[in-house]
Parts: sequence; structure tokens; C-alpha cells
Amino acid sequence: MAYAVQQLINGVTLGMIYGLIAVGYTMVYGIIGMINFAHGDIFMLGAFLSLIALLGLAALGITAVPLALAVTLVFAAAIAALYGWTVERLAYRPLRGSFRLAPLISAIGMSIILQNYVQVAQGARVKPIEPLIPGGIQVMQAEHFVVQLSWMQIIIVVTTVVVLAVFTWLVTQTPLGRAMRACEQDLLMAGLLGIDTDRTISLTFVIGAALAAVAGLLFLLYYGVIDFFIGFVAGIKAFTAAVLGGIGSLPGAVLGGLLIGLIETFWSAYFSVEYKNVAAFAILIVALIFLPTGILGRADVEKV
Repeated sequence: MAYAVQQLINGVTLGMIYGLIAVGYTMVYGIIGMINFAHGDIFMLGAFLSLIALLGLAALGITAVPLALAVTLVFAAAIAALYGWTVERLAYRPLRGSFRLAPLISAIGMSIILQNYVQVAQGARVKPIEPLIPGGIQVMQAEHFVVQLSWMQIIIVVTTVVVLAVFTWLVTQTPLGRAMRACEQDLLMAGLLGIDTDRTISLTFVIGAALAAVAGLLFLLYYGVIDFFIGFVAGIKAFTAAVLGGIGSLPGAVLGGLLIGLIETFWSAYFSVEYKNVAAFAILIVALIFLPTGILGRADVEKV
């Protein structure tokens, strides 16, 4: 029982990271109906930017952890947002009126470019970092097994919940959110009614990239090691989470991330860890057979 509780905690933590990345996928898809396959690499860039910022602050003698993390978060989110804006301008905007596969191919190309860019700039070796937020609390103990809830796990869960609440408010209660929802329903009509659709789409990419940077910082602090390839793996998992939860739905993205994280963790704990990805994608396929739009998704209405 204690072992299962520990895996539940680990699965929720991993799922929250996937959920943060998946929110970026679902925001972009909700507006322009395209998958930004470079989004996972923006997450990877956010992790590397966080590492660079933390090492730079340490070199400057700034050792107060709360201050260092606050500065790192702002720095990583700002630079990652700039990368997200660049991806939209280079890979999506020039191809917006072309056939639907063109932006997809362009985004995959941007993903490869970003991977190789980081590999050349930072090297192919893994980059470790010392734990900055050690310790935690003991949840329960059964015989020789102690269930631990680390402070880092608590921070990841709280951060994801707060971010989801903030962006749900942004989409439902602000002028930018209304513009996003108008573009989602009909991009052409939104432009005819005076909405700056180019600006709205760019801001959506910027916000999604900033969220990916937050996930990158949390990933770095939680696992303590990163490399240039983490964006591809995490990006595919987050995309799967967005589809499973219902792509286009912010709560669905987080719910899908939780499900993928729990499936991976429990499969690794009780079965073969080598097949955890097979289990996650197999369950996705089965779920979509019965729920083609995902758990919280809604069917597209064709406009005539």
C-alpha cells in the first residue's frame, strides 16, 4: 500500500509537468488548428536557460535560493517567449494560408533546428545540477518503506494548479481571452470584426512558450539533469496528454498529463520500465477509439 501511495505521488508530479507543456499545445491548436511540434524543444530551451541563469547567478555570488529562482524564472520565461514568437513568425505565419501539412512540416523542421542548435551550443553530454530544494515531509510508513513527499513535488503541483487557474481566468475574463476565443471560432470573421488576429496568435505562442519555460525549470529542479533531447520525448508525451484530455481544453491538457504521468509511473513500478511508453500510447489509442475528441474535448462543428 505504501509503495502504491509513493508511486501515486510520483505519477501526479510527472503528470503535472506534462500538463504544463500540454497547455501550450492546446492553446495553439485551439486558435489556428495546428500542432506546434517545436513546442517540446521550447521546453528544452527553457530548461537550459534556467540552468544557465542559475549558474550565472551562482558565479555572481547570489546564493539565496528564492531570489535565484525568481530571477531564473523571469529570465527563462522571457527568453523562451522570444523563441516562441520567433517560431510563430518563421514557421507558421508565412504558411498560414497554405495547405495544412506545410506548417506541420515547418514546425518539425524548427524542432530539428532547435535541437541541433542546443546540441552545438551546449554539447551533447547531460548537464547536472545540485539539488536546490532538498527535503520534504514523511507521509506514511509501512514496515521498511517510507512514503516521502518532497518540497519540490509540492512546488510542482501548486505551480501547475496556480498556472491553470490564472490562464483559465485569462481566457474567460480578459480582452485577450475573448480575442483568443473569437479566433478559435472563426479566424476570418474575427479579423473582419476588428480583432488583430496576427497579434493574438503571436501572443498565444508567447504565452505557451513561457509556460514551457516554467515546466523546463521545474523539470531541471526535480530531476537535476537535462540534455538536448529531453524536448522531443517530453513534447511527444505532452502532445499525447493534450489529445487524451481533449485538445483545445486547458483543464483537459492537465488531466491528460496526469493520466499519462500515472500510467508511466505505475507501469514502471509494477511492470517492465522499458515498455512504459508502449503502455501510455496503447491506452491513448484505446481511449480515443471510444472518445475520439478526448476526455474533455468537444466535436468540431464544420462551418458552411
